[in-house]
Amino acid sequence: MNMITDIVGYAAAFVGTFLMMPQILKAMKTKSMSDVSDGMLFAYILNCALWDVYGILLGAMPVVVCNTIALGIGFFQLGLKQKYG
Repeated sequence: MNMITDIVGYAAAFVGTFLMMPQILKAMKTKSMSDVSDGMLFAYILNCALWDVYGILLGAMPVVVCNTIALGIGFFQLGLKQKYG
């Protein structure tokens, strides 16, 4: 049962981490971020930051690593929004 739990947990972390990649690829291709709302982007960044803190408090490195990467992706998207918004 632990192995199944770990597989599901890592799969969820992977999907959650790279959730925004299709939007980033689209933005880089079209040079437009007008269809991405500021509110959604800030909510995503806040969500990643809160999960990071939670992971740190629990000492759960997979949570910390995945959400640190996701936070970087969120800030990258914020930069694209500034550039192409």
